[in-house]
Amino acid sequence: MRDLAALPKAHLHVHLESTVRADTLAELADHHGVDVRARTGPFDDFAKFAEHNGLVRDCLRRAEDFHRVAYEFCAEEAAQGTRYAEVTFTAAAHGERLSDPDMPLEAVLSGLAAGQAAHGIECRVIVDHPRKRSVERFEASLRLALAHPQVVAIGMAGAENHPLTPFAAVFRAAREAGVGLVHHAGECCGPDSVAQAVTVGLADRIGHGFRALDDPEVVALLRDRATPLEACPSSNVALGLVESVSSHPVPHLLAAGLTVTLSTDIPATTGTTLTDEYRLLRDELGFDDDTLAALATNAVDASFAPAATKTALRQDIATWRAGS
Repeated sequence: MRDLAALPKAHLHVHLESTVRADTLAELADHHGVDVRARTGPFDDFAKFAEHNGLVRDCLRRAEDFHRVAYEFCAEEAAQGTRYAEVTFTAAAHGERLSDPDMPLEAVLSGLAAGQAAHGIECRVIVDHPRKRSVERFEASLRLALAHPQVVAIGMAGAENHPLTPFAAVFRAAREAGVGLVHHAGECCGPDSVAQAVTVGLADRIGHGFRALDDPEVVALLRDRATPLEACPSSNVALGLVESVSSHPVPHLLAAGLTVTLSTDIPATTGTTLTDEYRLLRDELGFDDDTLAALATNAVDASFAPAATKTALRQDIATWRAGS
């Protein structure tokens, strides 16, 4: 079996606010007077995780806070063999909270630039938006994306029971402007959520999406449109959505002919790195190295990385796969 830390990886679904190191969080919480206890899951339900995550966000107030966690994200990812990452950041919400629409994203981009230079990793940003928040704030997310080439996509997150229809015009505007669209769907709600993300949300990728398996027509929609899914097994277990990694539906998604990629989603909560996620699929689901290399290649292909980055990563994954 090959060294999974050495497998060149692209990380597509990871929330910056859920990557903050425990010692960093403790220091920022103390500085800002926030009562937050760093912990790992599982949480009893998604609402309790969301409440905890809100406290983490409240520890990010100054430009130096955002810069620091972005820089440290690069260091953590590079240490586990991630070569390219698209990190999700709720930029407009932070800007609204701090009455400074540009500072949070600009500070994150500054931290990522410094981290990339120091650690030899390439990063881009996805700006997400909770479905229950206003269309106007989502429009602000699109404006931020258009102002910063490092932002490759925008997308919807949060409670899936809120429909996507009110945001349809913003989706169309993003598509026309060449900004990618990546939505959470099929995580807490059923296959209708996935279908809406594809048809109304014009999704280039789906975060999670495993509940599509409950409806053959939605599976066929994903397969026919070759819409990649971002599987996050440890997150699904930690949030009580799947019983265990060994029972995770990744094998069924693959058997259905769907394009599957692998990510961590909330690594500070699960205590699981991207390398660990690959290792869990090997240990708990019996995936061999060829299958793991194929998942890594899927992530490269599904990313918004430049063509040259994709070519180099594909070649290096093939070299890993051919190694002894």
